[in-house]
Amino acid sequence: MLFQHEYSANFLFTLWKRMRKYQACGTGISQNIEDLLQSHTARTMLANSEFLVLLNQAATDREELAHLLNISDNQLSYITNVDSGRGLIKCGSAIVPFVDHFPKNKLYQMMTTKPSDLAS
Repeated sequence: MLFQHEYSANFLFTLWKRMRKYQACGTGISQNIEDLLQSHTARTMLANSEFLVLLNQAATDREELAHLLNISDNQLSYITNVDSGRGLIKCGSAIVPFVDHFPKNKLYQMMTTKPSDLAS
């Protein structure tokens, strides 16, 4: 929503750059990367981010991310129709696949956002 308005998008862009200058780590979360990919400012921020975690992505988003972040076809398979807890981590120029099987214990029950898990 903040990238829809030039003033707020430029504020975030400036903040993102300033945080890196002081060795801080900004965190941004989006459920739908397509919205960010439509904004030139957000695309620049993504391309210049040192650390990204990518989970399952829609086909059109995968193509854009592959082009923007230089993700190979083999690496794209880790964000294509995958289960929860699987994806890619981009740290600097390295892109590494990951699988996280978090146990469904009491801590999981406190953190989950899945409606089906909340009902039980």
